[in-house]
Amino acid sequence: MTSEARPIRFLLNGSERSVSGVSPTTTVLQYLRESERLTGTKEGCAEGDCGACTVMLAEPDGVGGIERRAVNACIQFLPAMNGRAIETVEGLGTHGGAEGAERLRQEMVERHASQCGFCTPGFVVQLFSGWMTGAMKDRQSVKDLVSGNLCRCTGYGPIIDAGEALAASGAPSGQTGDAALAKTLSDLEGSGVFSYSAPGTAGEMRWFAPTNVDDLADTYAAHPEAVLVAGATDVGLWVTKQHRDLPILIDVSKVRDLTMVEERLGKVYLGAGVTHRKAREALGDIHPDLSEMLRRFAGYQIRNAGTVGGNIANGSPIGDLPPCLIALGARLFLRKGDDVRLIDLENFFIDYGKQDRAKGEFVVAVEVPRLEDDQRFFAHKISKRFDSDISAVMAAFRLTFDGDVVREARLAFGGMAGVPKRSKAAEAALVGRPFDASAVADAQVAMESDFSPLTDMRATSAYRLTSAKNLLKRFQLESSGSVTGRTAGPDAALDLAGAI
Repeated sequence: MTSEARPIRFLLNGSERSVSGVSPTTTVLQYLRESERLTGTKEGCAEGDCGACTVMLAEPDGVGGIERRAVNACIQFLPAMNGRAIETVEGLGTHGGAEGAERLRQEMVERHASQCGFCTPGFVVQLFSGWMTGAMKDRQSVKDLVSGNLCRCTGYGPIIDAGEALAASGAPSGQTGDAALAKTLSDLEGSGVFSYSAPGTAGEMRWFAPTNVDDLADTYAAHPEAVLVAGATDVGLWVTKQHRDLPILIDVSKVRDLTMVEERLGKVYLGAGVTHRKAREALGDIHPDLSEMLRRFAGYQIRNAGTVGGNIANGSPIGDLPPCLIALGARLFLRKGDDVRLIDLENFFIDYGKQDRAKGEFVVAVEVPRLEDDQRFFAHKISKRFDSDISAVMAAFRLTFDGDVVREARLAFGGMAGVPKRSKAAEAALVGRPFDASAVADAQVAMESDFSPLTDMRATSAYRLTSAKNLLKRFQLESSGSVTGRTAGPDAALDLAGAI
């Protein structure tokens, strides 16, 4: 394992950069605006919500090609760009797709899709990225793509029209330069563990970026006080909003061992470094509700960066993914040094801000069982906005049946306690009975002994408890065929949750 300190080397709009002496927690947005004077990339929220800072990253895909994705520059740390290529609105099309970049600009102008203009660069980069990656196929996919971009001038209509027009123009021409670009970026990245250091406000700050899981284990064992960072969708806010000093960071985003998606013996295995965008296909194949949940999980740029392991390890009581995984009976692989252990995911969450993870121990993967023929599943998110919003309540249920009788029940919730938590009393009220209105009514009463939700800016305690109860009723109605399909918008979802 080599870890000699090196400069940060990357491509910016086609030109090589080698950066030293800046704090490891310098964001890409800060660097672009303050050092490069590329002011087309804007700062709006500084927390990955508005999309005004969107840039497109390119990096080797491991098989000789290039993977592209749009991310929020405001929460990405500059050392994470080592061995990657950045394209800003000023250099869009540098590494292929120049004709699409120009067409998109023309569509935006001709359709008057820019008003004050502040959000426009982020929309343009996001739409271009969607076109380059083939994610933009029709009007709905354009809407999904810009779920993480906000326009305060309410110019969404013509912006979406411009994206739809670009999508209709066809896929980009073959990326003949991708192999050469991949080679260049690999050379810039170097071999072994990338190590970077620079003075900070509280002394020297260090950044490590291993590329395999063994080097990650060794690096973390040597620096157990370090903060692990993957997509920086959480840790980035520690810097931009909380102004924390983070003396040592270990970047796990280059560890390819953590990006595996495999299926063995009826179980899906997701590496801790799998992004939510990539996890959506694998989990959606288990049940459509999981795909729909991940479609509404944050914004597209956040799903491009945030990881399965990060969403679990940060231990948020309102994380959307853990309740779904707990309901499915998922298990977690943890590693410290050479030792690996396997635990039930629900036991990982001990209390608010406290998980069953020792110093130097990290999440490797999660094991997710597929549904059996005698099982039914349900997952639904309640939030104020339909897209890109934090849950008030996240509910996920799995019932196992013997004929019409419930043999096993797993009812998991987020937003109802200090950790993602099962409703054990409600489960007990369902087991051994048909899944009918009477059983659900008893389970709803029992649920009151499981939870005493807090009241905050997202929802009151009473609203959360009522919604949790009614989501169970909704599951029963859907299972019985009394109602069919899912509502398309947030208002209908909220009304149904409060009206049953």
